[in-house]
Amino acid sequence: MISKLLASPAGFLCRAGAVSLTVALLAASNASAPAQQPTTPPAATPAPSAKQPAPTAQQPAPGQPEDNPTVVRLGVNEVDLIFTVTDKHGRYIPNLQQSDFALLDDQKAPARVNSFHQQINLPLRVGIVIDASTSIRSRFQFEQQSATEFLLDILKSRSDRAFVMGFDVTPTVTQDWTNNIDALETGVNRLRPGGGTALFDAVYTACRDKLLDARGQEPVRHAIVLISDGDDNQSRVHPDEVIKECERAETIIYAISTN
Repeated sequence: MISKLLASPAGFLCRAGAVSLTVALLAASNASAPAQQPTTPPAATPAPSAKQPAPTAQQPAPGQPEDNPTVVRLGVNEVDLIFTVTDKHGRYIPNLQQSDFALLDDQKAPARVNSFHQQINLPLRVGIVIDASTSIRSRFQFEQQSATEFLLDILKSRSDRAFVMGFDVTPTVTQDWTNNIDALETGVNRLRPGGGTALFDAVYTACRDKLLDARGQEPVRHAIVLISDGDDNQSRVHPDEVIKECERAETIIYAISTN
């Protein structure tokens, strides 16, 4: 079941290589603005006297807007698409341009792509979610070592942040957002195995309560590093709900299996 949550193959979380498009998806057939109906001519006025010449009718200049133009408003859905591109050896391909991609929505090209830019070396917002259930008791030390080594290897920048969450039947945050490696390592070592496994509940909670609130004005990269044997037997949240919540939080899941 753990494979259902993977947005990309399990592996190392990398900062470089992400490309973002902001797309305006317009309706395929937009109704044209209705033609303006001619106004009823005013009632005839008495002819001017001989001493007062008749005024010349003023015609609008070609291309000049009329006094009361018709305004048509259409709803537009703006969507950010974030992805990475690798070659067959798994190496990231940089320096891509918009012309290198074909973008379709329901088999149709969007009316407009508002922006296209590469996002390189974005600050990280990472949730370390660790299975602390009875089923991994014999491999729990491996989980702790894997989490600690990941933190030491990935969190380099002062702008990076991470939190530690362990779960059995219920998820528990043992270290909140910080870039202090020692504090994060202490949060990992504070976990103790025991109880059932509610993996989907934990991922859902991490996205809803931590990563969804971590979105700010500056772009960052959200990820969950999930360390588990993947054996869920206690969750109340359906996997499809978890995937939707991950999408809402713009979070990619990287899974490390203990099996």
